[in-house]
Parts: sequence; structure tokens; C-alpha cells
Amino acid sequence: MNTRIDFQHVSNTLDLFFEHFYTPRNSCPEFDRPKPHTHRMHLWVCLALLAFIGWLGVSPQLITLWGIWTTDPLRSIGMLIVPASIVLVLRAWRQLNWELCGTWWGLILVFIAFCPIIYSWDLTFSWVVGFMTVFVLPFALPIYLYACGFILLFGGIRVFLKAWFPLALLLFAQPVPESIVVFLDLPLQGLSAHIARFFALLIGFPPANRELLRLMFTPDFGMFIAPGCDGMRGAVTLGYVALIIGYLKRVSILRWSLYVLGAVLLGHLFNLIRLCTLVLYYRIAVGHPSLEHIAKQADYAIGGCLFVAAAVLFLLVALRKNEGIGADDGLSQLYTAAMTSIDRRRSIYWKVWAFAILAMIACIFAVHSIRNHTESLVASLHDDDQASKKLDDRLPLRLGGYTRVRTWQEQLDGQTSLESAAYLALPFNEVTVGIWLLPREHNIHYSWMIRGESAEMRGSQNFITADGRSVSFDTAYYSDGITDKLAGNTYCNPSHCLTVPKSESGVNFHFRKIIDFTTRGSRFVPMFFWVERPHTNLPKSEIYKELKDECQDFLVNVDFSEFSQRFQ
Repeated sequence: MNTRIDFQHVSNTLDLFFEHFYTPRNSCPEFDRPKPHTHRMHLWVCLALLAFIGWLGVSPQLITLWGIWTTDPLRSIGMLIVPASIVLVLRAWRQLNWELCGTWWGLILVFIAFCPIIYSWDLTFSWVVGFMTVFVLPFALPIYLYACGFILLFGGIRVFLKAWFPLALLLFAQPVPESIVVFLDLPLQGLSAHIARFFALLIGFPPANRELLRLMFTPDFGMFIAPGCDGMRGAVTLGYVALIIGYLKRVSILRWSLYVLGAVLLGHLFNLIRLCTLVLYYRIAVGHPSLEHIAKQADYAIGGCLFVAAAVLFLLVALRKNEGIGADDGLSQLYTAAMTSIDRRRSIYWKVWAFAILAMIACIFAVHSIRNHTESLVASLHDDDQASKKLDDRLPLRLGGYTRVRTWQEQLDGQTSLESAAYLALPFNEVTVGIWLLPREHNIHYSWMIRGESAEMRGSQNFITADGRSVSFDTAYYSDGITDKLAGNTYCNPSHCLTVPKSESGVNFHFRKIIDFTTRGSRFVPMFFWVERPHTNLPKSEIYKELKDECQDFLVNVDFSEFSQRFQ
């Protein structure tokens, strides 16, 4: 039994269905009478301008996505997904001779897409597993609904069906959800590091630090192999390339799935080859300073060559039959009958006015949001030689009986991302406070998870702070046999603090207020604290209680809402 699904056949069937059972005859004109070229051009210029204005209505999502694309290398491929989707939508529309058979239902989708910016709320559909919350609805859903609404309003049902895939591609504008990072990326990071370590031992070249898996080679050598080297970036890139090629070739569902799976596995396989090749390079470069000083460049060269080789290998397999690429499935010839209707032309202009009014309402809220938006606190200090000192000065020298003993910053992709300070009051242990500077979410527990540390006894814990309020923290206990630590994470703006509490396991469906990490002056600032002391053999519950009491003694001197105001 042949189970192959032919996309061309399915598309033809759907189009014929809507032709005979949905679209009334003579309801979608192709404007058979010749019209001035300028008239047609003015209409499309107007639609293009409205489409651009409408994008402002989903600007909060676009601004947040831009921050993700430009600061997270794993998700940077997302900045190519949106233009690729737009190009493919226009390609599908052109194959239907730029048909204008819109339906008013599209205006409803546009309104729903604008709701987050107008009403400042978002719809969440989440699945809670332990302490991890998986958001089923993608972050880019308003962008997708806006694009679908625009196409339905002006293009019509057939254009929407023709462009179903490039429209769905917008849902992946945030290409790697957080759940994928937690459930897939983090385990693969540890696996890749173990394989690289095993290969180094196999060739008689043991890592410089046998105790710390995350630092397999000394950084002084030019770079080091960390658990993050799992090839996820290359695998994600090849996976999306396979997804688009499968659509263009109109392959079966099975072959399409194999394309994507094979591309992802190929990306990870070639990354393992890269790590082993890098180990060989280190083996050769030891004792040769000229090679040691270009170790980082060698890694880029090895990785780049292998990624290109993997991409070429995949394309040779995927494109061995290219009869589907760029082919017109002949649907445009089925519907080229010339029909004229002055009422339909008037309907198009009514849709233009209705969309313009809705878009302008959304723009009023969007412009206010963009005006108050700032990329980060660090951006305003980027060109200042005293930036580090200015950041340090924002942290008080004393908090009650605790004295600031040291401060430091950390960088991510060339940007100062974290400001930290350690406070000490004898005989207590040193307490560290950290403020995340970049305009997006950050959780200390996920950062430590990447470093290979396992959280225990994780849950929401309330502490009394300097303003007398009870602030909820996402806390967890850590013990590696050398030190015991208790850490807490929260989000604060100048008025209040909040954390994402542990919900009941299962599916949750509700509306929630958007947590704003971008609007300067009122944005939520991710902050955390931790206290550590040498490991003892006391029961973990007793150690946890003692560390919690120390944290409470320190936190009663800290006003986190005031801290967030300092780092707006």
C-alpha cells in the first residue's frame, strides 16, 4: 500500500474544494478590463505601506526577538527565518497572479495579533513538568496571526492555503524554545564533552584539568572545549534548511521528516568530528607557540570547513531531484478566467481603510513602547572607558552590617551581561548578589545547569527584604562535595518583584500579563543571590535551613525594587 502523500495533489484537492463549495462564482475578479498601470501600482504601494505599519503592532515581539537573535548565537538563525518566510509568501502569491480575493475574517486575526500591545496581556498554554514550564504556544504567535490575517484580508483563502508553510515558518522566529535547551541541548552538551575527553585520553593527551569537565583544556592556550560545544547551532541551521527544501521540493511527509532528522543528526555528527579534530590540533600544537596562539582561529577554520562540508553533503542528497523547486503546480492556470466586479474593487478599498484604522490604533501603543525601549543599560555605557566603574558604583558599599568586598562583571558575546558583588559580615559566610543587564530573561539555575551543576530541593521560597515586603525567589540547593550553596532568582521592577512559581503538574491555559524586560524605567530586571560555605556531612535539610537563615539575615538589608531602579 502506497502511503506517500503528494503535496501537489493535496493542494489541488483543497483548491478545487474551496472553488466549488466555498467561493461563489464571479466573486473573485481578475480585473479583465485593462486598467492604468499607475492605478494597480498605487494599490500595491498602499498595501505594502499598510503591511509595514501593521508590523509596528507586533513590535514588542519583534524587539524581543531582535534582542534574542543578536545576543544568543544558538538562536541567531531566527533573523533569517522571518525574511525567508516573507519571500516564500510572496512567491506563493505570485504563482496565483497576485490574486486579491480577501475575506473579512482576516481582520479578526489581525485584531487578535494586536491585542498583546493594546491590552498588555498574553495568552499562555503551558505544560508543567516538575519545575520546568513548557509553553506550548510559541512566542511568535502574534507575528504569525498578523501575517495570516493580512493574507486572508487581502489575498484570500486560496493564497492562504498556497502559502501555508511560509506562514507557519513565522512560528519558528524564535527558532529554539527554552524547553529544547533544557531537555535536549543541555544533555547533548555533557555528552559532547565526554566524547571529546574520551578521544583525548585515547590518543594519550589527557585534558589539563581532570576534575572539571567544563574546562577540558586550559584557556591560556587560546580557547577551551566546554560542554556548550555540542553542535546545536549547526544542527539547527541545517534542520531549517532541510525544512525549507522539503517544502520547495513538495516531497512526501516521510521523506520530509527524514530530511530534517538527517540534517540535524548530520550537524551533531560533524561537530563531534570537529571536536576530535581540535583535540588532534592541540596535540600537534603543544610546544609550538606559533600554533598555540592561533588555536581559536584554528577552531573557527575547522568548524567552518566541516559545516560547509556537511551542508554540501546534505544538499547533494536532498537536491538530486530538483523537479519540484520553483515549479508552478499549474493552479494559476485553473483560475485565470477574467471576471469583473466594481463591488469587489470597492470591497478591497473598504478592507484597506479598516486595516489602516486598526493598524494606526496599534501603532499609538507601539510607538510609545519603542520610544521607551532601550537595548540595555550596557549600551548607554558602551563607549565609556569608565563603564565598569560606573556599574560597580551602582551597588552600595554597605548593606546593613554587610560590607562590599569585591565586584566583577561577566560578558556574553562581547557585551557586559552581568554585574556581581560579594558582601561579607563576620562571622557569616560571603553572600553574592548578581544583576542581569541584558534586556531579556535570565535564571541563575539554568546557567549553572549548563556548567554541569545539579539543583536539589528547588522551589519557591519567600524572604523578607529591606522594604518589609515578602519577595518570592526561585531557590535551589547545590552540593558538589566541596561546597554547599543556596541560590535564589527573581525579577524586579521599581514597584514590585515576582518569580515564576511552581505550578501544578499538567496543562495550564490562562491569560497573563507580559513580563517586560525591555522598556527602560519600568522593565523587570533579573536578579539573584547565593551563599556558599565548605561542605559538611550534616543532613541536607539541616544545611539548607542554616543557609536559608543566613540568606534571610542578609536579604533583610536589600531592597530589590530599589536595586532594579539603579539598573534600568
